[in-house]
Amino acid sequence: MKVYSTWCTKEKEEARSLKAVPFCSRPTTKNMALTIKQETIEAIRQHGARDYPNECCGILLGQAEGDMKKVLEAVPLRNLRTDPAEAQKLLPLESPGKESERNRFLIDPREQMRVEKEARARGVDVVGYYHSHPDHPARPSNYDRDHAWPWYSYVILSVAKGQPTDLTSWVLAENREQFDSETVEIL
Repeated sequence: MKVYSTWCTKEKEEARSLKAVPFCSRPTTKNMALTIKQETIEAIRQHGARDYPNECCGILLGQAEGDMKKVLEAVPLRNLRTDPAEAQKLLPLESPGKESERNRFLIDPREQMRVEKEARARGVDVVGYYHSHPDHPARPSNYDRDHAWPWYSYVILSVAKGQPTDLTSWVLAENREQFDSETVEIL
């Protein structure tokens, strides 16, 4: 089993030099971990490459055991932001000229409910979500924080010029002030 930390010295230095917001500037202090199979990681990477230059998105299904979440399946979903009129009805963007499917994603609530219902019927739960950051680092943005929920794992895949690169996982703190990095264990 490979174990990857989602936080590295380079990111710390980059965050300091850019005066990044506090929720991205420190590693986790908790023993949280996300286990995921290599083939599931590859499916997420392929989804990110396929949807480039737009953000891809999906739901992570699995089981939680203490501080460990085990991903059994990644369910790819359509980024509803690729249909701007429909997306604006559900969750209007603050700056439509600056925000688009290239730097925002939106999961159709009907699709989310369908996936959750099917998961419950199979005895698994939603343990997190994933999305890509085209031509941007695999760390959460303010927008990501504003639209996340505590406890869930948020896997972010960086896709540079169409090629998947770094993959990280984050958990929003209970006070919603920051994301904590989460160790990803690849089985």
